[in-house]
Amino acid sequence: MLRAIYNALWWIIAPLAVLRLLIRSRKERGYREHIGERFGYSRGRLPEDNGPLIWVHAVSVGETRAAQPLVEALIKARPDARILLTHMTPSGRATGMEVFGERVLRSYLPYDMPHAVRRFLRAWRPSLGLVMETEVWPTLIDECRRADVPLVLTNARMSARSYKRAAKFGGATKDVFGGFSRVLAQSPSDAERLTALGARNVAVLGNLKFDMSTPPELAARGHAWRAAIGTRPVWVAASTREGEEALVLQAFAALNVEDALLILVPRHPQRFNEVAALVEKAGLRLERRSTWAPDAKVASAAMATGGAVPALPAGVTVLLGDSMGELGAYYAAADLAFIGGSLLPLGGQNLIEACAVGVPVLIGPHVFNFTQATADAVAAGAAVQVQDPADLARALRELFGDKARRLAMGGAASAFAARHRGATARTVDVLMALLPE
Repeated sequence: MLRAIYNALWWIIAPLAVLRLLIRSRKERGYREHIGERFGYSRGRLPEDNGPLIWVHAVSVGETRAAQPLVEALIKARPDARILLTHMTPSGRATGMEVFGERVLRSYLPYDMPHAVRRFLRAWRPSLGLVMETEVWPTLIDECRRADVPLVLTNARMSARSYKRAAKFGGATKDVFGGFSRVLAQSPSDAERLTALGARNVAVLGNLKFDMSTPPELAARGHAWRAAIGTRPVWVAASTREGEEALVLQAFAALNVEDALLILVPRHPQRFNEVAALVEKAGLRLERRSTWAPDAKVASAAMATGGAVPALPAGVTVLLGDSMGELGAYYAAADLAFIGGSLLPLGGQNLIEACAVGVPVLIGPHVFNFTQATADAVAAGAAVQVQDPADLARALRELFGDKARRLAMGGAASAFAARHRGATARTVDVLMALLPE
């Protein structure tokens, strides 16, 4: 009965979903492109292409970057296989193009409607499907089972909050989670919750995000920016979400550290102009990364070749990170990093990339999507959890005033990230056994 209701709701929602795409396309044009793919009308593989196809679903930017080490390892392990990367957002698709170019095929994942999913599976004929972290779509799971396509929940996580919600559906939940061929969990607590929800063949392999690394040219770009900024105290507020920038600016106003610079990096590119207006309304002098240092090649080569990034204009207090794919560079340019999505009940964002760069991390109280990683980082001395804007300002002030502690936290962050690497290799070993020879 629940499945029938679910499918009926999708028939009602689908026209509204298309309308929402068109509305969102006013800010991000990519939402009006490839709409047919969202209903399973993909170009698919050529009829004569009978080699194995590994399909990896990565919703948006964060998931695409997290999947990068895994995709690279799959390409290396099975050079005869094709990789299909699916997304839900244009920014995720653009990131996939930026990272992998023409080495992978790409499509949007269809809406979770039986006929759309069937068209998608017929068009692409995957030998193996991977969905990342929390992507649990009942119809997709059911249709993969019907089509005999092994579907693996990879880098799986299940927060206590999400577990309580899912458990309310009883047997229906067990039927859904039991449809995965394998579930590869990040931590023992994730595995325990997923098993209780009906998942079979569950293994704990660690978090793929620890295997992400900032490319050397991106780190060099950040160092070049820092050289142009000078010796000012610099902190980055990364992956901030709607409603959170006002809280970050509130903390900045209370910071009281002379000549401090805030690098503010909203998570969603369609909000860049909105955030810029918010900063200017607060009476702060703003500079955009896109106008200050528009030539990424110059920035990347600056340290190695003597090229120069222009000095940041005098009086600038907020640098808006209005670019995509440069978060590692922003971390490399900063003394401290605050991870967004955590001052409001949004679940937090990934702190691992900042730790890998060796930057001390501050994070808010709402981290239910990254509970284990946050707890482990705090326990390792790599991160400090704050409760509100006033507490954020206090922690920033203390760390800016204590260089020895700041450097110790940076070293602990690097060590923490290095200690947890290896999930990618373990995951590939499991996946190879599911592919045809």
